[in-house]
Amino acid sequence: MTIKFNREAYEKVFNDLDEYRDFCAYSYLKGFSGYVFDEKDLYNNESYAWRAFQNRHKGPRPPKPRKQFRRNSGKFLN
Repeated sequence: MTIKFNREAYEKVFNDLDEYRDFCAYSYLKGFSGYVFDEKDLYNNESYAWRAFQNRHKGPRPPKPRKQFRRNSGKFLN
């Protein structure tokens, strides 16, 4: 009796775990002390550290458009 393993799924989980561990370790070295590594937080969107790890893949935020200010009336233009 043999058990079939999904090698791609196992590799994805362990690679994500290694990347998450490295993220928590390097962020501590950079001065962010709030990201504590815990294996149970992997794929847990309620975890602060996991959300920060996911957000690093998004890249920087685009700048907000500046509101134009009408000098005479003191109102914003939309």
